[in-house]
Amino acid sequence: MRGPVVVLGDTLLDRDVEGVVNRLCPDSPVPVLDETSAVDRPGGAGLAAVFAAAQGAEVVLVTALADDAGGARLSALLAAAGVQVYPLALPGATPEKIRLRARGRVLLRHDRGGASGKPGEPSDEVLRVIGSASAVLVSDYGRGVARQPALRDALAATRAPVVWDPHPRGPEAVPGVHLATPNESEVRELVPAVPGASRLATASRGAQGLRRRWRAGAVAVTLGGDGALLCHAGSTPLVVPTPGSAEGDTCGAGDRFAAAASLALAEGALVSEAVQVAVAEASRFVAGGGVAAALPTDLAPARSAPGPGVFRSLPRGGVAGDPVGVAAVATLLQEVRAAGGTVVATGGCFDLLHAGHVATLQAARQLGDCLIVCLNSDASVAGLKGPDRPVMSEGDRSRVLSALSCVDAVLVFDEPTPAATLSWVRPDIWVKGGDYATGGGDDTTALPEAEVLRRWGGNTVVVPYLDGRSTTDMIVRTLAEQTR
Repeated sequence: MRGPVVVLGDTLLDRDVEGVVNRLCPDSPVPVLDETSAVDRPGGAGLAAVFAAAQGAEVVLVTALADDAGGARLSALLAAAGVQVYPLALPGATPEKIRLRARGRVLLRHDRGGASGKPGEPSDEVLRVIGSASAVLVSDYGRGVARQPALRDALAATRAPVVWDPHPRGPEAVPGVHLATPNESEVRELVPAVPGASRLATASRGAQGLRRRWRAGAVAVTLGGDGALLCHAGSTPLVVPTPGSAEGDTCGAGDRFAAAASLALAEGALVSEAVQVAVAEASRFVAGGGVAAALPTDLAPARSAPGPGVFRSLPRGGVAGDPVGVAAVATLLQEVRAAGGTVVATGGCFDLLHAGHVATLQAARQLGDCLIVCLNSDASVAGLKGPDRPVMSEGDRSRVLSALSCVDAVLVFDEPTPAATLSWVRPDIWVKGGDYATGGGDDTTALPEAEVLRRWGGNTVVVPYLDGRSTTDMIVRTLAEQTR
């Protein structure tokens, strides 16, 4: 592949709540589900991106993320799956689909998040990465990303093969896509069927109609357990049957099909070859247990109480207005951005807060309208600095930081780097402090966070660091004095 596989579309937070039903509700004749576990995963375009990344491809996801706990959870899950997120701003709430299940059967699906908001404008870096892609998959879930005019212009201009997985509530495909992959029900909604026509005739007529309307190179209609029907320039469609029985949970099978076809096209396969690969992959996916079995084990761990994932909320004795955690940061982001302000963020361990830390935080706060500190958790600090660190717990460190007048909010993260945190917060400015900023070099693009910030047009800067201040040196001096 000459560039990354780009997945573009709407991402949702899917949550499966598993439980047992042993009784009826006393005030209504409905079953009571006693929750035993819950699993979160990216849905929509996010799921397609995870599937592609699981095959070893370099995957970029262009999607809209809200400033709320759901958006934070999605950022963490996608980062854990190896997906590079290039986020657009999403007003309102993160869309969520919550499935209540007992013994593997779905009892009820609860959707929340409300009507879709209009995604923000893409940065120049987003448009550049689309232009450099080896393949682009548009995973449209009808919530607005595929309608964004600048993104559509970029899709029309790219030389990479474009696969369009449509949605009945979404826009028409950009003219000239290599392959569109609707399922049977979507085809029937998009192209009225002829009464009395056979299943294959309906699929073929619909596919040819969409191919002409969208000026697409080919249209593959997925037929569930019966494979797919491919229509291209010729008048005779190609039917690709499944290689064997494919009974099971089909949730996510369409995303797996579209992702597999996109990867094959990125490797130079013909459209007919890509569809055959996609049918085989989707069949194996369903027969192998569906989403639960296909996702990486560290992506969707079972939890008794769903939470914000690698982002921590550390309440301080129930004090109102606590500036620590996902909810506080989300509220701050909404307020500052609504007023047109500049969001500044910085990060680190901040173990044994000293004058050097304070100087960096004060300088950072002067660059914008709020300062968010991304704080390494205890586990993250131990992984970076050894089992004897941190000296202060994450709870104490977050409380000390949030008490400073120059700090507006604190967000604790578990990962070695703040990449997932930054993808959700999307600061306008990321600040690093260090003595290299005073003459040791001026190549700020060497900072690992700079590449992440460029995804949405943010900037990375360094501020002067006070010489002679070091947590490690403080610990060494203290231990030396104790041993005298």
